[in-house]
Amino acid sequence: MKRRTIATRTIVPSREVQRGIIGGLMLLGGWEAATRLLELPTYVLPPVSGIVQAIVERRAALAAAAGYTGGEALAGYLIGCTIGIGVAVLLALFPWPRRGFVSVATAINSVPVVGYAPLLLLWFGTGIESKIAAVAFAVSFVVFISTLAGLDRVDRRAVDLMRSFGAGKLAILWRLRLPTALPLIAAGMRVSTVRSIIIAIVVEMLGAYGGLGWVIYQAVMQIDFVQVWAAIFVASAISLVFFNLIGLAEWKLVFWR
Repeated sequence: MKRRTIATRTIVPSREVQRGIIGGLMLLGGWEAATRLLELPTYVLPPVSGIVQAIVERRAALAAAAGYTGGEALAGYLIGCTIGIGVAVLLALFPWPRRGFVSVATAINSVPVVGYAPLLLLWFGTGIESKIAAVAFAVSFVVFISTLAGLDRVDRRAVDLMRSFGAGKLAILWRLRLPTALPLIAAGMRVSTVRSIIIAIVVEMLGAYGGLGWVIYQAVMQIDFVQVWAAIFVASAISLVFFNLIGLAEWKLVFWR
């Protein structure tokens, strides 16, 4: 009887998810109604039904472009997270160059990645390498700052207590500082998901052989604004899925929050 009850249990979305779905449907419904009632031209704002129709009609091309962009964003995201966490951990173990390094990193990242995009295209070419490098560059700084802030949150009394029991730097890092920093590390990684998709698309628009950014650029050149919005909708869907997957992993791993 107990097994049957568990098997037939219905999974109900949380109230936040329900509100998000209702809000999204209301937004799309208002969008559709406004374009129909005001008779807006498609180059100003196409109706949602037209965008969905374009997605369905060109689903093969959009799916291939989405896979191209998603692969670039995922590869750059993983590299950027690895670099950001690794550098932050090194500075936590060896803090003497920290102030100078953080100042230089902040100065470099004060310039939008778009400003460095021509250099990345020159150095790595118009293939996927330049997009991966751009995404890794953007993600690494966000994850680096969040990891460094998390490692600094540790209670000094807990550190002194572990030292009194003979724990070294690595033991304190592994058993105390990293678990304490994990919530902020996960938050930085979650925020970086959307940024990775945006950076990949922007750099694709400047030079690429495929991807959603390339589709948007070609559609603008052909004055096909419905196709532009179709690519934007697909990019938004990828970002939403990516964001929620990392959020789910955060919920599973940082279970004590």
